[in-house]
Amino acid sequence: MTNSTSTIAERDARALHHADVPLEPGEISIGVIIGRTSEFFDFFVFAIASVLVFPALIFSFTDPLHGTVYSFGIFALAFIARPFGTVIFTRIDKNFGRSVKLTSALFLLGVSTAALAFTPSYDQAGGYAIAILAVLRIGQGLALGGAWDGLASLLAMNAPPSRRGWYAMVPQLGAALGMIVASGLFLFLITRLSAHDFLEFGWRYPFFCAFAINVVALFARLRIVATPEYERQFANLELNPVRVSETVRNEGRNLLLGAFTPLASFALFHMVTVFPLSWVFLYTNDSPADFLVIEILGAVIGFFAILLSGVLADRFGRLRLLTVCAVAIGIYALFAPSLLSGGIAGEVVYMFTGFALLGLSFGQCSGAVAVRFSRKYRYTGSSLTSDIAWLFGAGFAPGVALLLSSSFGLWSSGAYLLSGAVCTFIALWVTTHLEYAD
Repeated sequence: MTNSTSTIAERDARALHHADVPLEPGEISIGVIIGRTSEFFDFFVFAIASVLVFPALIFSFTDPLHGTVYSFGIFALAFIARPFGTVIFTRIDKNFGRSVKLTSALFLLGVSTAALAFTPSYDQAGGYAIAILAVLRIGQGLALGGAWDGLASLLAMNAPPSRRGWYAMVPQLGAALGMIVASGLFLFLITRLSAHDFLEFGWRYPFFCAFAINVVALFARLRIVATPEYERQFANLELNPVRVSETVRNEGRNLLLGAFTPLASFALFHMVTVFPLSWVFLYTNDSPADFLVIEILGAVIGFFAILLSGVLADRFGRLRLLTVCAVAIGIYALFAPSLLSGGIAGEVVYMFTGFALLGLSFGQCSGAVAVRFSRKYRYTGSSLTSDIAWLFGAGFAPGVALLLSSSFGLWSSGAYLLSGAVCTFIALWVTTHLEYAD
């Protein structure tokens, strides 16, 4: 990294870490967890607002159901934009360096998220309010595509062979932590403010908090990314940005498998986070605050299930664990969604069981195909695989599940989840046979 491309934040980060201090897996893990927690916090803040705020504020011209569906349409824009963000910021990475790329991506993410707090209502700005929300959501998606720092790949390559499953699950802990913090913040605001005050100004505070959390995450990651040791390890492991077109041309098979392997997990991700909140809010008399408590407790279960996935993967094998989870998710999809109409008790069983399955599968799904990338393409390939998998598996899941359930009943959302489980099972079967062939 040359001085001309160094940022002030990068120079400050270098001062915090002596050049001769080696990077240990534990230290890399801290940077990974903090970075992923900040990204998922932004994700869940927007997701919760898509149910509790935007239908009434931005889509007030229609009924609550269609307002929520439209809101989920805006929600999906970030997943569409992520691959484009990967292409744009990969070019920045190649030309100006990884620290410049990460700083600019997280700055864009923080600005886009904080600006959402100033979004006007439809009554104030008409269609411009929808356009503003859409543009800022696209900004979030572009930034998330560029926020890939390679720390997860570096962590996997530094992990002891006998503990690869354990270190593979470390980045996924950020999802559970991000949801706990985001849900807890909204829970606090809902219970402390009147409905009028919450919609008037209360909902805006989490987006301000997101900017502050992104700043902390930036320095936590730069503390590692900006060190000479990090650069040496990336050079030795050949973890460098490669043109997306070249990656697709040489790793197309693994990219395709990477897009389908996590489908069950990513679909379940939204089936126990965003979708049930919308269903409970629209079709039951249960308090959103009570359901947020259930979500927080479910996320705690998911956190420990992610930890358990690392232990099980190292003992029985990652692909075997994911195959069992795909079957279990398929069985869950057949009966669980109907529990959402069974009152608090049914919601608790649905959420706790779902989060347990999610933690076991989500904890290992991202590393299942990444290990098949050659060293040259692993950095860009892992980022691109994540973008495509989130787009196919999760981007449209809340809206599709809500539309199906409102039209045909809750069983239809289970059928949607079942299709994801089948795709994952087939992808894992193909991956297993390719391993034997190789």
